[in-house]
Amino acid sequence: MKKIYYLSTCDTCKRIINELDLPSGFTFQDIKTEAITEAQLIEMRALTDSYESLFSKRARLYKELGLKEKSLSDDDYKSYILEHYTFLKRPVILFNNQIFIGNSKKVVTAAKSAIHEK
Repeated sequence: MKKIYYLSTCDTCKRIINELDLPSGFTFQDIKTEAITEAQLIEMRALTDSYESLFSKRARLYKELGLKEKSLSDDDYKSYILEHYTFLKRPVILFNNQIFIGNSKKVVTAAKSAIHEK
């Protein structure tokens, strides 16, 4: 699978996608215009250790809803991600049964290496 979940309005997502210099065959899903399905989220979760690793604690709603003060379960993280697209840490890159989550330099470098390894 070659898929990227991103926000088309996010400059960081756009910069990373350009930086990755992607070969053809990738599918892009703008999570604002095409919501993530539960099946897609479960598929992402199968490649990582928890729903929390897919959850963005930088989302404005995270602070507004006072979630920092709450003790959230893995199911809570899943529900919030399905409820509102901003809770998904972006971008999420799926490539050959590997997942790369977020925009840290380390993650982007690892994704680039995996995609372009010969």
